[in-house]
Amino acid sequence: MSDLDISVVICVYTEDRWEDILAAVSSVRAQSHPAMETLLAVDHNPALLDRLAKEYKEAGDVRVLANAGPRGLSAGRNTGIAASRGEVIAFLDDDAVAERDWLRRFAEGYADPRVMAVGGRTMPIWASGRRPAWFPEEFDWVVGCTYKGLPPGLVRVRNVLGGNASFRRTAFDAAGGFATGIGRDGDKRPLGCEETELCIRLTRARPDAILLIDDRAVIHHRVPEAREHFGYFRTRAYAEGLSKALVARSVGAEKGLESERRYATRVLPAGVVRGLRDALLVRPGGAGRAGAIVAGVLTAAGGYVVGSVRARHGGGTFSVVEIEGGSHD
Repeated sequence: MSDLDISVVICVYTEDRWEDILAAVSSVRAQSHPAMETLLAVDHNPALLDRLAKEYKEAGDVRVLANAGPRGLSAGRNTGIAASRGEVIAFLDDDAVAERDWLRRFAEGYADPRVMAVGGRTMPIWASGRRPAWFPEEFDWVVGCTYKGLPPGLVRVRNVLGGNASFRRTAFDAAGGFATGIGRDGDKRPLGCEETELCIRLTRARPDAILLIDDRAVIHHRVPEAREHFGYFRTRAYAEGLSKALVARSVGAEKGLESERRYATRVLPAGVVRGLRDALLVRPGGAGRAGAIVAGVLTAAGGYVVGSVRARHGGGTFSVVEIEGGSHD
């Protein structure tokens, strides 16, 4: 699939990440499988929009767009999809850099026409220079990274993870775009799960669809210092519970929580046992990791209960957007 045209969408929202944004674009430009184009979708920030437009004014391979929908990551992604021209649309976080073969691995995944999405592996770059001793690898999704418990290699999955993912354009034709009202909105409560909801919706619209993760499609994602603390860990776990409740309400708990059941019944108990064993062997952080896993599970479960009650009473809704525009060659 060396001739596959891939558009890359990077959603941006703050000038605080200026250097990160430039680094993300540079990493796309250095790909062994060249991107057809890079689209920067700016989330309701006129100053950043103007600054990026000036920065890439002479660049034929970078386009700067204003988010055409409501504030938030989902609408930014939908703006990028609608403006893109590639047969495949890849998404990269604005505070991440892709390894050189990132797009090449994605392209290889689409050799089978039934493949509708390919995701990759996201590695943390800790602001402090190292993983906090108490932070369990099983919860790396809290900081937007690949977590312990995902199977290695090239594997079929229920959903890809949004900061390092790609979709065939026809996936959006079949299922619509990312749901607004469910994902992140700048620095507000760190909700998520919009890619989970989209992937479940996609496999319902196209039951033959195959979704893959290739752990050789690697990006490195910056984890700011504020996210290395237990307070953020707890907030993010609670928000995940809220989001999962919305998704389960939309697609049914069986599908909405299918992967989570295996994670909660196998991966997490094993993590607790490992943490306690490390504590007995006087290895640093063992008891903290075991405690963090238990606290994370309880906090996410609390969020799920609150979110379920809200959803039943009509609070917390989201809407699916049809994607218009773009090239449908």
